[in-house]
Amino acid sequence: MTDFILPATSLATALAIVGLGGGLYKVGVIDPAWPQRPDLIQPDRGGISRKRFWIPAHAAFELLFIIALALAWSSADVRFWLLVAIASHAAMRIWSAIELIPKALAFEKATCSPETETAASRWARRSLGRFPLDVIACGAMLVATIAAARIT
Repeated sequence: MTDFILPATSLATALAIVGLGGGLYKVGVIDPAWPQRPDLIQPDRGGISRKRFWIPAHAAFELLFIIALALAWSSADVRFWLLVAIASHAAMRIWSAIELIPKALAFEKATCSPETETAASRWARRSLGRFPLDVIACGAMLVATIAAARIT
C-alpha cells in the first residue's frame, strides 16, 4: 500500500492545481467581465457553462483525495497536510454551496440591468475569498506530496 501513497497524492495534488488554475482564470478573466455582460456566463445565451468545468474538476479531486488520504492514513506527516488541504477545500466548498453557487445560478438566468450589474460585482468581489482557500489547499497538497516522497 505504501507504494501507492506517492502516486495517489501526486495525482490529487495535480488536480488541486488544475482547480487553482481554473480559479485564476475565473478571477482574472471571467469575473472582471461578466457583471457588465451577464451573457458571458449564461450558457443558454452562448456563454460559458461553469459547471462543465467545476463539477468534474471538484469530483475528480475529491475522489483522488479520499484515495490518497486512505492510503496515507498511517503516515502522520502526509495525513496532517492532507487534512489541512481538505479543511481549506471543505471551507471553500461549503461557503460556495451555501452562498455563492445559488446566486451564480440566478445570475445565469438574469437580464442585464444596473441592479444586476451591481449585485454581480458584489458577488465577484466576495467570490475572490475562495481563491486564498484554494491556494492553502494546493500548498498543503504540495507539502503532502513532498512528505509522501520522503517515505517511499
